Amino acid sequence: MHPMLIIAVKAARRAGQVISRASLDISQLKVSTKQQSDYVTEVDKLAEGAIIEMLRENYPNHAILAEESGSSGQSEFQWIIDPLDGTTNFIHGFPQYAVSIALAHKGVLTHAVIYDTNRNELFTASKGEGAFLNEKRLRVSNRGKLDEALIGTGFPYRSFDHIDAYLAIFRELTQKTAGLRRPGAASLDLAYVAAGRLDGFWEFGLSPWDMAAGALLISEAGGLVGDLNGEPNYLSSGNIVGGNPKVFAQILQVIAPHLSGTLKP
Repeated sequence: MHPMLIIAVKAARRAGQVISRASLDISQLKVSTKQQSDYVTEVDKLAEGAIIEMLRENYPNHAILAEESGSSGQSEFQWIIDPLDGTTNFIHGFPQYAVSIALAHKGVLTHAVIYDTNRNELFTASKGEGAFLNEKRLRVSNRGKLDEALIGTGFPYRSFDHIDAYLAIFRELTQKTAGLRRPGAASLDLAYVAAGRLDGFWEFGLSPWDMAAGALLISEAGGLVGDLNGEPNYLSSGNIVGGNPKVFAQILQVIAPHLSGTLKP
């Protein structure tokens, strides 16, 4: 395992300890609202602080982009952090949330960790070295037909500018797939694509910290990731499609007719 990935794993586990302790009594959580249906707790901030502290100890000159504290530093290395992806799930005691950490070098994703504290599942990837779940090599599914595929998604919850296009795509995929799932933590949805548990995934309006680690996992597990046109601009656009190669292409075909008006790739 690459030394930078080892540090990222240690940071994710440290944040996981913070989250696990807090999950024992969620009734005591202090919750505030950033915007409609977008929450932050003291646990998000404590977990993020634990991650950043470890990264700063080992890589003091690296830049950081984190959900709660924003962007800091200037470097060709940038850590992209979501300390608690699935906060709404967490505050309801719904056990689908994770720590997500990625490292980009000169804008290229190079290392990724997603840690599911509930299941003690540690997803890791390094560019060119493959993707792993608890040190077991991952491969995307080999399911080739969309009508046999299980697809993940995330409902719009902060911005509803593209709700009509989203619902039209949702309606079509509901009829053309084996099923759609919306567990509520994009990082884990993407990790599940890498693990072959989902055959594909799509969502609009995400932030880089929601996608970065999961995108590298999929790529290293033999899958494809792109924006709504299949191009590599998902981190900037916030719109992402991922899947095994065959299902990826078929999801894009369903989405393509709906790329009009204000909805951009």
